[in-house]
Amino acid sequence: MSVSSDRIRILSVDDHPVVRGGIATLIATQPDMTLVAEASNGREAIEQFRRHRPDIGLVDLQMPDLNGLDAIVAIRAEFPDARLIVLTTYEGDVQALRALQAGARGYLLKNALYKELLDTIRAVHAGKKAISPEMSYELAEHAMDDALTTAEVDVLRLIAGGKANKEIADLLSVTEATVKGRVKNILSKLGADDRTHAAMIAVKRGIIDWR
Repeated sequence: MSVSSDRIRILSVDDHPVVRGGIATLIATQPDMTLVAEASNGREAIEQFRRHRPDIGLVDLQMPDLNGLDAIVAIRAEFPDARLIVLTTYEGDVQALRALQAGARGYLLKNALYKELLDTIRAVHAGKKAISPEMSYELAEHAMDDALTTAEVDVLRLIAGGKANKEIADLLSVTEATVKGRVKNILSKLGADDRTHAAMIAVKRGIIDWR
């Protein structure tokens, strides 16, 4: 058996060439790892996974064409045993939870030390799950929170877009009183002081994606 066949085969998925270059350089220094393919968006990630069947996929979340979360869902649907690690700048606990529920086996922030990334790759390859300390704290911090309903998230997204209650009511085809009730629930569940504060919390935690 060749040495290369014993190595952890890795797919790197990120829309930033500099990030992919850094990962490629890091992996090249490891005797037990090899980079088999790269992708710059979710669709390419799915194609490259089919083609190379890597042991580990490092996947960014925010990418053009098809985002990382949807790519994870698609890859796991086709390859249930796929071992995927999210590597992102996104610190939101809700986004992290979605990724883990979609089948990601690890969740790391891009500011993680190289050793932490390498340790995570090895741990996930060994069948374990690995989450950065920061994200573990965030998930634990909000584990008992009362989750927003889909209807409340719809209202929150429009609040973040600068819409007033009457505009929101018209857009959602509900009464203004209904919108006010949902806003009250949103403020309570998020522990927000006002609508603007609620929108800021929602973006930070990944409840809504506002770019």
